[in-house]
Amino acid sequence: MPPAKGPWSREQFEQFLDEALMPLRLGCRRPDGSLWMLSLWYEYIDGEFRCATGSDSDIARFLRTDDAVCFELSTNRPPYMGVRGNGTAILDGDEDKTLLRGLLDRYLGGTESEFAKLLLDDDREEVMIRVEPDRLFTWDFTDRMSAAQTDTPAGRNPEPDSPRY
Repeated sequence: MPPAKGPWSREQFEQFLDEALMPLRLGCRRPDGSLWMLSLWYEYIDGEFRCATGSDSDIARFLRTDDAVCFELSTNRPPYMGVRGNGTAILDGDEDKTLLRGLLDRYLGGTESEFAKLLLDDDREEVMIRVEPDRLFTWDFTDRMSAAQTDTPAGRNPEPDSPRY
């Protein structure tokens, strides 16, 4: 894995990735050459990001055509900070849904919810997306945005509710 450029040490970089529970934003190309981006749950192990998706999902199909990706993991409220980069995506099987179960534990606290049961259905085939970074960059605007944490609309505004409900 390449070293991360930016203000964080290796330990700070890995601590952020371990503690961050927001999804990884992953960008790639569709077979027609247009751009595609989506958000996926991730874990960071052995220098790579690992995400789970259905084997017949659009992203799995796109990555089978072109494995080049870019990614970002960042906070949504001030002070803004995060990790971004680019790399190569590798699709591996996850027949036992081991990665998916781990991600359900990490993000939902277990596998008992209806959503978890839907994803773990025996008829659903799962794949692991392993993102091997080629370039990594960290940023942290904490020092210059300290007042923005509470004294601005972005700092006071909670995440929006779904417009559907």
